Amino acid sequence: MARRAAAADAALPAGGPAAGWPTSETALVDAWLASLHNERRLSSHTAAAYRRDLRAFVTWCTGAGLGSFAALDAAHLRRFAAAAHRDGLDPRSIQRQLSALRTFFGYLIREGVVRHNPAVEVRAPRGAKRLPEALDVDRMARLLGAPATAEDPLETRDRAILELFYSSGLRLSELVGLDVGDLDLADHTVRVTGKGRKTRIVPVGSKATAAYATWLGLRGRFARGAERAAFVGRSGRRLGTRAVQLRVDAWARRHGLDVNVHPHLFRHSFATHLLESSHDLRGVQELLGHANISTTQVYTHLDFQHLARVYDEAHPRARRRPR
Repeated sequence: MARRAAAADAALPAGGPAAGWPTSETALVDAWLASLHNERRLSSHTAAAYRRDLRAFVTWCTGAGLGSFAALDAAHLRRFAAAAHRDGLDPRSIQRQLSALRTFFGYLIREGVVRHNPAVEVRAPRGAKRLPEALDVDRMARLLGAPATAEDPLETRDRAILELFYSSGLRLSELVGLDVGDLDLADHTVRVTGKGRKTRIVPVGSKATAAYATWLGLRGRFARGAERAAFVGRSGRRLGTRAVQLRVDAWARRHGLDVNVHPHLFRHSFATHLLESSHDLRGVQELLGHANISTTQVYTHLDFQHLARVYDEAHPRARRRPR
C-alpha cells in the first residue's frame, strides 16, 4: 500500500498543463517515477524535483505539438533548454532538468521504448559557479564556545547538535534521522544514513562526544516512551528539520554572529577546514558521503581562496602599493 501511494503521489496529474499529452506517454512517465521510488530508493525531495522537471518538459512538448517520446531528438531538447533559458530559468535549474531527462530516457531505452538517449548530447548554458559559504575557524569557535543558558535545558541539546554538525559534516536530514543507537560514544563514531539510503561511519570529535553525552543525561526528561530519535523536542518526539533550522538560527543570533547561520553552513565549514589542513580530497569525499568526487572538488576552490588571501596579506610583493 505504501509503495502504491508513493507511486501515485509521484505521477503526473491528468489535468493541468500536461493535459492533451497522450495517455500512453503519460503512463511511461508515471512508471518511471514509480521506479525511482521502488528501485532506486530516491528521497521524496529528489522524486518531487524529477516530477516537476518532467511536467515542465511535457508541457513544452504539448505546446510544440509533439506527442511521442520516441519522436524526440537532441534538437528538440536543445529547443526546450533554450526556451527555458529565454524564460529566465537559471543555468543550474536547466542543468537539473536535462539531468532528469537523461535519466528518464535511459529508463525508456531499458524498457525498449526508444533506441537512443537524445539528452546525452545536450548541455545547459554555463552559469556562474557559486561557491558554498563557510565560517572561518575563529567564528566557528566563537559560535560553538558560547555558553548555553541554564533556563532552557534544551540548549544543551542544541549545543550537541551544533557540535555534531561541525564535527562530522552531517547533512540536516542525516542529523534529524539519527537514532540513539547510531552514536557510539566509546568508539567516537556515528552511523549515518545519507542520500540513496547509503550508510557510512563518520568520526565524532571529543567535544561533540562530550556535548552529546551531556544531552543524553537530559534526553530522558523529554523523550516519550519508545521514541528512538537521538534528538527530540518538547513534545517528546523526533525533532524535525524546520525546528533544527530555527534553533540553529536562534543560537547564532543570540550570540551575535553577523552572518546567516544555517545547518548546511556547518557542513561546508567542516569540509573547508578539513581540506585546508589535510589536502586529502578523497578522504573528505568519503566523510561527506559524496558519490562523485566532482561534488567535493568545489571545496578546492575555497581552499585556494584561503591560500590566496594568506598570500596577499603576508607576501611583501603581493599587494599593489598606492602611487
